[in-house]
Amino acid sequence: MNFFSSDFKLGILGGGQLGKMMLYETRKWDIQTKVMDASPEAPCRIACDEFVLGSLLDFDTVYSFGKDVDVLTIEIENVNVDALEKLEQEGITVYPPTKALRTIQNKATQKLFYTDNDVPTSPFSRFAYTSEIEDSIANGGLNLPFVWKSAQFGYDGQGVKVVRTMEDLKDLPNVECIAEEMVNFKNELAVIVARSASGNITTYPVVEMEFHPEANQVEYVICPARIDDNVARKATEVALKVSEHMQHVGLLAVELFQTQDDEILVNEVAPRPHNSGHYSIEASYTNQFEQHIRAILGLPLGKTDSKVAGIMVNLVGAEGHTGNVVYENMEDILEMDGVTPHIYGKKQTRPFRKMGHVTIVDEDMSRARKVAQHVKETIQVKSKK
Repeated sequence: MNFFSSDFKLGILGGGQLGKMMLYETRKWDIQTKVMDASPEAPCRIACDEFVLGSLLDFDTVYSFGKDVDVLTIEIENVNVDALEKLEQEGITVYPPTKALRTIQNKATQKLFYTDNDVPTSPFSRFAYTSEIEDSIANGGLNLPFVWKSAQFGYDGQGVKVVRTMEDLKDLPNVECIAEEMVNFKNELAVIVARSASGNITTYPVVEMEFHPEANQVEYVICPARIDDNVARKATEVALKVSEHMQHVGLLAVELFQTQDDEILVNEVAPRPHNSGHYSIEASYTNQFEQHIRAILGLPLGKTDSKVAGIMVNLVGAEGHTGNVVYENMEDILEMDGVTPHIYGKKQTRPFRKMGHVTIVDEDMSRARKVAQHVKETIQVKSKK
């Protein structure tokens, strides 16, 4: 099939920053795109060939959107899978396949998938409603502390809470959920696996993630991870095992814990480009967004090696600021060597909302980490006064 400067049409469900960065690659190759999002101000709206305003969770809307594209992909998991399944049955190519997406969409189903396929993960309990947890604790079925996760619709730190006392249960929504045993870990790691429609597989280097303690969001992504080669090899093997059983097509970002005993446990996965791979735009031979396009179109996969050490800093809305966004001290970080900011195009900021990221590249990892800290302390994402 001819994808380039042709009538071929790629559909993307979701118009956020991941879709916007995917469109950098489709525009580079002159691939026609159609994007749908619920927000009229979605970052993707200015860069695609056709923008459709609509709910990603409405069956009829998603089904209608997908009927006239050749390949349909996602940039967010919270989409109507029943509509995607019907499109698949009618001959539309959907990647990731709906079977994989159904498993990943629900965190309880996802955890059961790991246990069924002998993939190492933390012990957990599944609940139809959060209100059942109190009885489980009272009867000795569950011990404090644990990590509560909503089974569906969690995103960017939302739908996750560490429960240390009974008081912590009070404000949680009464929904299907899981309670995970807390892991005493050394590091939080991630591996991105690319699997093409033609069956080829490759992985990106293991990255290390540093999280914001309050927002439960990644603050820094460090590539390569500062870990032993044996641990990196084990992390890659576990990620490949998940990919093999999941039979996804496209990218699969596998988030992992490295325990104090250097065991590797799967935390969760995302079947799309991922925050842990943003560094690749500047630091890798093939960035994750181009790789995703290559994979879902069955094109040869690109080289995943890094050209240079890379660190990504997330730009999130400052606490106490809601409204029209202002990026303070941008000129100061642009004066720093090896620093590249990416602004997502969201006009409204709010506390901890992802508004952009900055990549720092350097031949020396320790120097790059110091610059990343300086960047984090310098640029401020605030609202207009």
